[in-house]
Amino acid sequence: MTRTLLFLTGTRADFGKLEPLAIAARDAGFSVTFFITGMHMLERYGLTKLEVHRMPGVTKHEFLNQRPGDPQDIVLAKTVVGFSDYITETRPDLVIVHGDRIEALAGALVAATNYIPCAHIEGGEVSGTIDEIYRHCNTKLSSHHFVSSQDAKRRAMAMGEPEGAIHVIGSPELDFHAGPSGVSLQEVRERYEIGFEDFGLVTFHPVTSEQSTMGAQAASLFGVLENSQKNFVVIAPNNDPGSEDIFAVLDKLPADRFRQFPSMRFNHFSELMKNAACMIGNSSAGVREAPFLGLPSLDVGTRQTNRAQAGSVHSCAATDVAAIQAFLDSEWGQRHTPHTGFGEGNAAGRFAELLGQPEFWDQGLQKAFQDI
Repeated sequence: MTRTLLFLTGTRADFGKLEPLAIAARDAGFSVTFFITGMHMLERYGLTKLEVHRMPGVTKHEFLNQRPGDPQDIVLAKTVVGFSDYITETRPDLVIVHGDRIEALAGALVAATNYIPCAHIEGGEVSGTIDEIYRHCNTKLSSHHFVSSQDAKRRAMAMGEPEGAIHVIGSPELDFHAGPSGVSLQEVRERYEIGFEDFGLVTFHPVTSEQSTMGAQAASLFGVLENSQKNFVVIAPNNDPGSEDIFAVLDKLPADRFRQFPSMRFNHFSELMKNAACMIGNSSAGVREAPFLGLPSLDVGTRQTNRAQAGSVHSCAATDVAAIQAFLDSEWGQRHTPHTGFGEGNAAGRFAELLGQPEFWDQGLQKAFQDI
């Protein structure tokens, strides 16, 4: 019997982490389906569902779970309804969700209430925002855990999860960065019309608990970057509350020095990271992928609080103009020893290996809190 796996993806970011796992599972003989929703479905954010559709050998199902301006609780409710309808018809053997987004929370909740095994990717991590609450909820709702580090495993165990259900595989997106991107830097420049040779990468997302100040934070950060006279490739923020105020700042930046994109093909973005002068913002890429590639990064604000482990990662508030400028002066164009605290680029193989073990599927769904 071929076991069926249902991956839930809501953003370009989580797809970059789920894709290597799905490919490995597909190649190992599992039937793989992607439930595509969230930002993927919105044209303003690059209509990134097209990235998912490019993957051969897997089934895809689309669901529009939001309209612009929908609050998070409404998005959650819509996703619960849509995902519940889908799994009622398909009854997958395993649901796979990632991280701390509202769509993942909906998927883990629906799987739990329908007694379907659910694997949570990259649980047991800290960030300091409401996303961390979602992440820990997903851990408690899920039956299986694929975490990125021993620290993450320890935290999942502190939440009462049994050690036998927690598997340390590393961060899946590092699998892709570990190998050739498949495109040259020149091909990336031509596709995205990036005319400058020397550039930094910037992604600044809203923090939902700080949405009233996101415009001011963005104005401070991008004000320093503009005054530096350096060149930047900017990836648009996600669709969390507060994004409109960030977009208002981005719209005023000089186009000759700030190339802006709603999204970018993952392999093209990987190639840019490997050749950038630095990375700035509050994306997880700045504290995970950038250190793995030896790229200096500046973590701005509170969105990734406590997640950075590498010496190449610097941190400051978005309003700390002096610290931002100091980072540009000292780290621009530097290279650091690659950091492997979140894995070595072999997560997908380990994932498929674990799924191939009979004892993985023998684990019961009745959870009992495990005291340490």
